[in-house]
Amino acid sequence: MKTIRSQPQRRELVREICNGDIYEYFPLGEHIVAAPGVCGGRPTFRYTRLEVSTILALIAAGESVQQVAQAYSLSRLTSEAIKEAVHLADQALVRSVQMLPVAA
Repeated sequence: MKTIRSQPQRRELVREICNGDIYEYFPLGEHIVAAPGVCGGRPTFRYTRLEVSTILALIAAGESVQQVAQAYSLSRLTSEAIKEAVHLADQALVRSVQMLPVAA
């Protein structure tokens, strides 16, 4: 049996002006981006320096989406953005399993 692997989707670099500065990022979703000049390019919530992995760790530790959104409300983090982060992490996990070799 042959394994078919899909090619990663190519994303375009977006350039915007944010607070008078140029903000460049690759959109990973509506709220999640990879900005080359922010946090080493690791996924963050758009217009923040808040890493997605930090928020996912809080969810994994038992915090609710609403609790985390409230705790980070000054960073403009919303429940919708957190839910998107969980969804994208789920998709990434499923894709990583799909890329494993198929047993003969």
